[in-house]
Amino acid sequence: MTPLRIATRKSPLALWQAEYVAERLRQAEIETVLVPMVSSGDTDMRPIDGTRQVGLFTKRIQLALLENEADIAVHSLKDLPTEPNANLSLAAVPERETVLDSLVAKTSLKLHELPPNARIGTGSQRRAAQLRNRRPDLNVMPIRGNVQTRLGKLDEGEFDAIMLAEAGILRLEMHDLPRTQFPIEEMLPAPGQGALGIEIRKDDTASEAVRILDHLPTRAAVTAERKLLASLHGGCLAPIAALGRVMGDTMQLKATVLSHDGTQRLDETHELPTESDSMLETAEQLAELAATALLQRGAADLINAAR
Repeated sequence: MTPLRIATRKSPLALWQAEYVAERLRQAEIETVLVPMVSSGDTDMRPIDGTRQVGLFTKRIQLALLENEADIAVHSLKDLPTEPNANLSLAAVPERETVLDSLVAKTSLKLHELPPNARIGTGSQRRAAQLRNRRPDLNVMPIRGNVQTRLGKLDEGEFDAIMLAEAGILRLEMHDLPRTQFPIEEMLPAPGQGALGIEIRKDDTASEAVRILDHLPTRAAVTAERKLLASLHGGCLAPIAALGRVMGDTMQLKATVLSHDGTQRLDETHELPTESDSMLETAEQLAELAATALLQRGAADLINAAR
């Protein structure tokens, strides 16, 4: 059998993600080969904000699928635009890593321990707005680059602390990195955070191979989060946070929309009963409930103002 070609970005974290998928497929006796490539998000170091185009990190490897340079694309799901491509299919979502965000400094510090005007680096409007909501006295600054580049900027003294996804830290095995994890109540994650998305060409035979990697509770959770994001017309750069969870026979969706400066915050939590054969439908219903409630409370104005 011809090996499946896996398109991936060249950053250490992206390569880890692709190698993880390759190893999972290898365990099922499916051979693969990596096809590394560079995305515009890897080369353009301008701050990511509402004026930038979504899909900075995903379009190049999606193009590899469309032009038959690869059979599978592995994405960090939070970077994958919610607007579907008619020629591509999200074939599998493996079990999720932790969704928590971490505050990384030279010594482990909690948010309340940071001095006034401390310089905090983050490339995410969602994180920045939640930081400003809790600590308006902080100097929240944009930061770009992969994990190693950002840590280098911290070491060089450009920042007093930086924000990173805990999932990336764990995947890169940086277990000794001084950091403090934010509880969900303080820092709600991005839609899709901690999850991988495996994309293929629609109706391609690769779907049979990668389907074994799909984890239904994770897929249901991220379906709720991404459907919410799409319903709010937020894009992955807006100050929108969401977390779907399957808890026994109940599914929950927490959602938050903030103003850019963090002074305004809208929170919604919704729950519905669910079963395994209706989990994805429940996810869509929860997203609709949360999005409708947020829009009725003025979420669109906050999102548009943050662009």
